[in-house]
Amino acid sequence: MTIKVGIADTTFARVDMASAAIKKLNEMTSKIKIIRYTVPGMKDLPVACKKLIEEEGCEIVMALGMPGGKDKDKVCAHEASQGLMMAQLMTNKHIIEVFVHEDEAKDEKELAWLAKRRAEEHAENVYYLLFNQKFLEKNAGKGLRQGFEDVGAARE
Repeated sequence: MTIKVGIADTTFARVDMASAAIKKLNEMTSKIKIIRYTVPGMKDLPVACKKLIEEEGCEIVMALGMPGGKDKDKVCAHEASQGLMMAQLMTNKHIIEVFVHEDEAKDEKELAWLAKRRAEEHAENVYYLLFNQKFLEKNAGKGLRQGFEDVGAARE
């Protein structure tokens, strides 16, 4: 059985995060069919994800975006995030939000590294949500992060 996985990304992003996610998913399993949908900007992601679920039959979708460093970019990212949450509730399907803010990195080299790594690590999460939820359950509360280093569990 093949499961459809949607990948929604934007032309506004400065790194091709989708290719990194697709490569990682294909390395992890051959039991998926990836459908990519590229839109101009972050605020277009919610409808792209909803269309991937409702019109293309995707079981889960990754929404990949890269907000700029200005205040208006952060507002747009927040609005896109709220739209993604609404789309999840409307479709009863996971949409894994993978945003990398330009100001998270100290320079462009780190930005490119972070965007690809976060996309790959969230692709792993998509795999686990589809095929091995027990893996996620056993890692609950461990302070795992996507991109930069994990912070670890809080000490009791």
